[in-house]
Amino acid sequence: MALYEHVVISRQDISPQQAEALNDQIKALIEEGGGVVAKIEYWGLRNLTYRIKKNRKGHYSLISIDAPAPAVKEMERQLSLNEDVLRHLTVRVEELDLELSPVLARRDRDREREPRREDSFQAQ
Repeated sequence: MALYEHVVISRQDISPQQAEALNDQIKALIEEGGGVVAKIEYWGLRNLTYRIKKNRKGHYSLISIDAPAPAVKEMERQLSLNEDVLRHLTVRVEELDLELSPVLARRDRDREREPRREDSFQAQ
């Protein structure tokens, strides 16, 4: 089986729960095709560089996949039919990176650095 990284951007109108449900749907499609989903990262609602179908924002998700090519083709076909999906991209990789992606790692690092507002008010 081949290793893939898949990024999907869904419409800003859907809720984060619906975006997570879309990720679960992708996972089910891959598992039906005989593959395994190693990691799913939901990056949240992020700004788009340019408008896509009148949307300025989108729900981003990164999925690490170990699956045969027909399972990935079927997943891509299903996503192209889904109206909630703005864009998707699948890239074949040599090995899966199961650590935290740079997007989430930076978010966690930024949260650790900034002091909480309640703490700064109590210090005064």
